[in-house]
Amino acid sequence: MINLKTEREIQLMHEAGKLLAACHQEVAKLIHPGITTLEIDRFVEEFLAQHGAVPEQKGYRGYPYATCASINDEICHGFPRNEPLKNGDIVTIDFVVNLHGALADSAWTYPVGEISEEVKTLLHITKESLYKGIEQAVVGNRIGDIGYAIQTYVETNGFSVVRDFTGHGIGPTIHEEPFIPHFGEKGKGMRLKEGMVITIEPMVNIGDWQSKMDDNGWTARTVDGSYSAQYEHTIAITKNGPLILTTL
Repeated sequence: MINLKTEREIQLMHEAGKLLAACHQEVAKLIHPGITTLEIDRFVEEFLAQHGAVPEQKGYRGYPYATCASINDEICHGFPRNEPLKNGDIVTIDFVVNLHGALADSAWTYPVGEISEEVKTLLHITKESLYKGIEQAVVGNRIGDIGYAIQTYVETNGFSVVRDFTGHGIGPTIHEEPFIPHFGEKGKGMRLKEGMVITIEPMVNIGDWQSKMDDNGWTARTVDGSYSAQYEHTIAITKNGPLILTTL
């Protein structure tokens, strides 16, 4: 079932999204060699609490942390831990804000110290692919148009798009229909309707697109050990075009 949102509901989700974006701005200042992702996790939970919000994913299906913190070859759902980040690493910080019942979801990949030119390009292409997908999130387009735009851009630039994890509808729960693959065929799939709120969150690898799961049952990583990046926004489909909710 797809929950179409009212203008008021979208406005409330936008407030949650603004708080999430403000938190990401603060997280960006913390990222340096030597910090741990567990420290970042604690900061996010405390920041949200100070602003009257909670991390929605903590406790979701038993997930134990406020954030997902995925390092280097980890594609998504990495557990925060006490291992210090090192120069040359990348880390994706992904979390969901619940502000008075309204949800917003966003992930960002951060460089740690100095990273290689190849990895800089990975981050740039992944971020740009997100916005290529957002451009297609208009009333009357199909879900396949989003995936096609992302996949074409990524593969043209020599990288690969993860197939095993997708964007999704959001609100009033974290994961709802419709699901938004980051690959696909133009003109295929469900039509986008005014009032849909979805996440677009391409995960892009330097090497093979396939993933494997860690023993913790949550963390996915690349099969070949190559680096993976992810950028994510929550988007409302409106009559005036896509509205990014997770930005200030």
